[in-house]
Amino acid sequence: MLTNSAALSLLMLSERPSLLRRVGRLVGADSAEDVAQKIWLKVQAIRDDPPIIDKTAYLHRLAHNVAFDHIKGEQRQRDIQAEAAALLHDGVDGISGERIALARDDLMRVQSMIASLPDRTREIFLLSRLEGLPQREIAARLGVSRPTVEKHLCRAFDAVAAIFIERTLKILDRGWPRTSPASLGLER
Repeated sequence: MLTNSAALSLLMLSERPSLLRRVGRLVGADSAEDVAQKIWLKVQAIRDDPPIIDKTAYLHRLAHNVAFDHIKGEQRQRDIQAEAAALLHDGVDGISGERIALARDDLMRVQSMIASLPDRTREIFLLSRLEGLPQREIAARLGVSRPTVEKHLCRAFDAVAAIFIERTLKILDRGWPRTSPASLGLER
């Protein structure tokens, strides 16, 4: 006597064209083969206890259930993609022109500051921040001590911090630009 899994496998092979048509009506012809593969995998995992009496009915019910699970999974995927697209779209549109102008100004100031650093300090800063090298590797590559690398990085970080401190003081002094939670993208 055949096991449940073996009997259903043989039945699935003989019923394959009708199963594909049935599943195709539910999920579409493009996804029918994918669903058939999922059915095959489920059939292989079926145990023998209890024995399945009406194997044809069981196989068709299994196909129906797997097809609906597939439809629900695709809908979940579409919902997630739509939510991600909305977040990305809202994130770009939610940025005010004022914030964009401030960010561009900050970027220009940082680029100018980097260009004005002494050559060795600039080189160490770029190796650390752009290439992501640890301080010991920078020291080995440039043939300097680790404390020297730290000293140059502190100089560069102080220069970057000075840019943002200056901007913050101007904002506080002038009260401009007036920021609210909405202008910072914190409210919906």
